[in-house]
Amino acid sequence: MNAQVELLWLDGQIERWIRFGRSAEERFIDRRRRVVAFAPGAIFGFVRWRAGDYGTVESRIAVLRAVRPGEPFTTYPFVAPGAEVLLNLSGWSRVQMVLDAIDAIERIGLSAAAVAPDHWRHIGARVGVGLPPRSYDRARHRAWLLRRNLGR
Repeated sequence: MNAQVELLWLDGQIERWIRFGRSAEERFIDRRRRVVAFAPGAIFGFVRWRAGDYGTVESRIAVLRAVRPGEPFTTYPFVAPGAEVLLNLSGWSRVQMVLDAIDAIERIGLSAAAVAPDHWRHIGARVGVGLPPRSYDRARHRAWLLRRNLGR
């Protein structure tokens, strides 16, 4: 079961985009809308922003994992049928902190989609209460890969 995400770009009004993740499919609806699908197990970052008459009224970031058939999932706006929510934060300052964490991961040469799911939960918990998250490094990533391989 692929997670299908509806993206939209109405310049200066509504923006929904994928910050990271590797889509399995992409379908263009029109020049402003498209649907991207993620294979089961894929982790991706989904950003939503909306403006009103007096500025930003919504800014939100989620890190989601597309579920495998039979796995439980949470419904999430613009994601069909839903996904496992690893991180879900709103408010521009929180969104910016998560984007900074993603940039830091990419600066050390790692794909944000390959990061340990627990690290996304950690970032969500820390940023959610106004604390900076711990950094993710190659040693932590190697430990995650070894732990994941033991589970197989």
